[in-house]
Amino acid sequence: MTETPPEIPARGLALRRLAPLLVLAAGLVAFFVFDLDRYATLDTLRDNRQALGALVAEHLLLAALLYVLAYVAIVAFSLPAALVATLTGGFLFGTWLGGTLTVVGATIGATAIFLAAKTALGDVLRARAGPGLRKLEAGFGRNAFNYMLVLRLVPVFPFFLVNLAPAFLGVPLRTYVAATFIGIIPGTFVYASLGNGLGAVFDAGRDPDLGLFFEPQIIGPVLALAVLALVPVIYKRMTGAAKA
Repeated sequence: MTETPPEIPARGLALRRLAPLLVLAAGLVAFFVFDLDRYATLDTLRDNRQALGALVAEHLLLAALLYVLAYVAIVAFSLPAALVATLTGGFLFGTWLGGTLTVVGATIGATAIFLAAKTALGDVLRARAGPGLRKLEAGFGRNAFNYMLVLRLVPVFPFFLVNLAPAFLGVPLRTYVAATFIGIIPGTFVYASLGNGLGAVFDAGRDPDLGLFFEPQIIGPVLALAVLALVPVIYKRMTGAAKA
């Protein structure tokens, strides 16, 4: 006769559910406690450019793997180093390879924090959600891919917030990953291109102009893509209103 395994106490179950999110939060705290943020600067890149360049030249695959893993950690732990890391990718690997590696790393990291948040708090928050949150969740359910695509294309909200909110609003994992991967491509390659030109900037003793991203000729096409992503949502709303 087999014994029925004892039930896990509610507190133990809650801690298990919160564990992934607590680990990510601990990583963010450790980043500042150990003063690691002082290394996440372009000055650090400039001072170590020769050593990093030699690593890439001699061990390209290893360097690419280490870069992707580092970017996964930066996004998963919500560390304030993504911009410098993206520029570094363009500087070390060039616009196209650097941008591709960044998109892969950012997507994996964003998926990790999405799953952690969904496991820890998603079901609880949805169960206690009021009518407003339920309506927003219903909107995401109907047009989740388009909403996510717009949020990724236009950096109106912080990247970590866009990673967390869909987990609380019932966005399917497949939709989240696809919209994240596609939506971050334009901005990522713009910054990778800027990073690709950092060598000349360092040689000239100048500071890189990160404001170039907001120049009309660069931000314009990105905004146009965001508007296109919203067209299906607007169309469905209009046809739904007409039928009503």
